[in-house]
Parts: sequence; structure tokens; C-alpha cells
Amino acid sequence: MSTTNQRCSGKERFWRRMVRQWRSSGLSIRDFCDDQDISEPSFYAWRRIIAQRDAEPAAFVPVQVVAEAKQTEPSGQLAGSGLELLVGAGRVLRVGPGFDGPTLRRLLALLEEGQP
Repeated sequence: MSTTNQRCSGKERFWRRMVRQWRSSGLSIRDFCDDQDISEPSFYAWRRIIAQRDAEPAAFVPVQVVAEAKQTEPSGQLAGSGLELLVGAGRVLRVGPGFDGPTLRRLLALLEEGQP
């Protein structure tokens, strides 16, 4: 498998942060890279990679909707109703009771990759 298509989320997050900081700095790319002590060719390459990735269409996966059993506590509240996360751009992630923590962390990391 080609390593050019593999993604390292830590590197991508770093370079996305650098590109955002450069845009708000008002500096030229050369001056910004000198100030940050980062490689100018790497900056240009990652700026291009990020632009290409942001232009890719969003990937969707099939989802099966199933009826949820509603159990109530003696107080009348739903038992183990889970949690709801606002993940930006009007998106909400609802997590039911008994969720798998490592899977949720991986999902959140993937969602974060798509954030500029």
C-alpha cells in the first residue's frame, strides 16, 4: 500500500493549525515559516494536501435504524438514555447506553480530521 495515501491525524492536525495561524498572522509564508521554525516546502505541500482533502466529497456509510426499547426508571425518566454531543456545524452525535469508549474516541478523531 502506498504511504502517500495513508493519513497521520496528528500530522494533519498540526499542519491544519499552522495553516490557520498563518492565515490569521498577516505574514508572508516565508516569514511565518521562519518565525515558527518550520520548513517552507513542507508548509506549501501540506497547504496543498489540506486543500485537496477539504475538496473531497464527504464519505457516507450505510446506517440501519432500529427501534429503541424504552425502559423507564421508577422516577419516570428513561433508563440509560446515553448522551448527546454537539460536534459543530449543526451536527449532533447521539450515543446510547453501553457505548464502546475506544470506538467513540476513534469516531471523534475522524470527525475532528474534517474540521479546518
